[in-house]
Amino acid sequence: MSDLNVPGFKSSDLIAGINATFSSFTDADKQLQIKKTNGIFELQVTNGAKEVAIWTIDLKNTGTVYKGNAKPKADVTLILSDDTLTDLASGKLNGQKAFMTGKLKTKGNMMLATKLDGVLRGTKAKL
Repeated sequence: MSDLNVPGFKSSDLIAGINATFSSFTDADKQLQIKKTNGIFELQVTNGAKEVAIWTIDLKNTGTVYKGNAKPKADVTLILSDDTLTDLASGKLNGQKAFMTGKLKTKGNMMLATKLDGVLRGTKAKL
C-alpha cells in the first residue's frame, strides 16, 4: 500500500513493511496476533524538518495499518522521532530505554506500548 508512504520519513518503509506482513497473514494468524496484542497504536512521528506523520496500527479489531489518526480512539499514542522509530524497529534501541531517555512519549495505556516492541520484532522476522 503505497498510500502509507510519507515523503521525508524513513519510517514510511517500516510502516509499509508492517502492513505487508499483516497482509500476508492468514486469517488465523491475524486473529492470533489481534488476540495476543489487543490494542490500537497511534504513532505520531516527527522528522528532522519537524513535520509530523501519523500512522495507526490496529491490532484490536482489523489487524491493519493505515495513515492518519486512530478510528476508533487509540489505546496508546506513541510520540517519537523518525530516527527513534527506525532504531526501535532495527533493534538498535529498546522501548524502555527510549522511554526513560525521553525519546519516546506515550499517552494512554503505557503497558500496551510495551507490546509494540514484539509487533516490530515479529514483523522484522517476517520481512
